[in-house]
Amino acid sequence: MQCKEYIQWTKNHHQKQERGPIYSHFTQSVIEEVLKFQQSHVAYTKTPLHSLKQLAKKLNVETIHVKDESQRFGLNAFKVLGGVYAIAKYIADTLAIPFENLTFDDLKSEEVKKKLGQLTFITATDGNHGRGVAWAARELGHQSIVFMPKGSAQQRLEAIRSEGAEAHILELNYDDCVRECARLAQTNGYIVIQDTAWDGYEHIPLWIMQGYATIGLEIAEELPTPPTHIFLQAGVGSFAGAITAFFHQLYSDNPPKIIIVEADQADCYYQSFLTKDASIQFVTGDMATIMAGLACGEPNKEAYRILSDSAFATFSCDDTISALGMRIYGNPCNGDPTIISGESGAVTLGLLYYLQKFQQEIGKELGLDGQSRILLISTEGDTDLEQYEKVTWLGHFSLK
Repeated sequence: MQCKEYIQWTKNHHQKQERGPIYSHFTQSVIEEVLKFQQSHVAYTKTPLHSLKQLAKKLNVETIHVKDESQRFGLNAFKVLGGVYAIAKYIADTLAIPFENLTFDDLKSEEVKKKLGQLTFITATDGNHGRGVAWAARELGHQSIVFMPKGSAQQRLEAIRSEGAEAHILELNYDDCVRECARLAQTNGYIVIQDTAWDGYEHIPLWIMQGYATIGLEIAEELPTPPTHIFLQAGVGSFAGAITAFFHQLYSDNPPKIIIVEADQADCYYQSFLTKDASIQFVTGDMATIMAGLACGEPNKEAYRILSDSAFATFSCDDTISALGMRIYGNPCNGDPTIISGESGAVTLGLLYYLQKFQQEIGKELGLDGQSRILLISTEGDTDLEQYEKVTWLGHFSLK
């Protein structure tokens, strides 16, 4: 079995020891305030952190811990954490309300409604982020519009509409959907809630990243020892950047190695890390991959600052690697928990297994050995049930 069939990879030759100003937004005290707001919603619960003890033995590492985000706010994915904080922060800043000790109920008050009126939030999504934005907007009494790229699953579209949003699948790729949102917002006075940043649009993406970083805080409160390696999925990179910044702040004396994992049809970080000057590279076209949540060809420039400074390596993965991870999660070693993980959620486990079983030399270059403590985050459940069944029941995208 050859590495080139399913993965490509490169070490990050642009790593820096020093950390830029953006890291100050991800200190433990800052993220504790964000989490405190998220916890003020009645539906908040901490998602489980599982230990895959038997799989760790099988793969010859010390530990494997997995954070299961399929149980977040009942929305089957982590993305709501970013959207809900960004919308709340936008409202608070607009009305000059101090955010400290602010709650959901405060923002739903009649006083706030009278001052603010009804807002319309607009976003582009593969499904999970859009559903989170729709849910947050509805919970706070506002409207939302959500655009999805061509090829998006009907189940994800209907899930967004079920949260009260006006939602449509456009004949555009993800990045062009983002541009369409920005155009309509400019014309109609909508507020864009997007986790990718561009010149003049930096505050909201940063707030979304801070919302994602609370996953790291929850993990740190439970992990018995710090991780040596964290495998993180990247689309535009906001999630990966947030988790990286948080853990590199928390464990600044001995930070974990960050391994970035992308879909090979949307591997903008891999392509960027190949350059001599660390210049951002875009991937264009349809970006046809089952990893819909990662089908983004243009990095968030703020997340890129973090990851180009701090990531150890990046992997560009065929859909087969994601499918492998889905099947392993759903059919665990005896004694390990069963985890329902979707296409974008499972690719990191698929990669870890593939490296340790078939590409051990690459694993050694990453420093994977019997003392390695691995952290994975399963970012979504079966958000596209039809695709999930094809992979896990019918064996689509199997190793050959």
